Amino acid sequence: MFTFITIVVVIASITLVFAVLMQNSKGGGLVSSFQAQNQIMGVKKTTDFMEKATWFLVGLVVVLSVASAAFYPREEAGAKSKLTGQVEATTPSSNAEAE
Repeated sequence: MFTFITIVVVIASITLVFAVLMQNSKGGGLVSSFQAQNQIMGVKKTTDFMEKATWFLVGLVVVLSVASAAFYPREEAGAKSKLTGQVEATTPSSNAEAE
């Protein structure tokens, strides 16, 4: 389940990048001269949709990122990790130092 959530977060993040790049700038500059023409042609609904899609994707990424913590694979309480086992195997025992 953790892998599935991670894949969905990556796909949503990539889609979010494209949604942000497709939006018109809210400020001035070159876009401001074309803005009146876009409203005449009916593109206003498209910008509303893109803004709603952006906020939806942001919410989806946040919720799935928090939910992924619940499904993160944890090791059992009594089990040792591979790294702990390797460290214990390479360190000299305290009995060898005492002799």
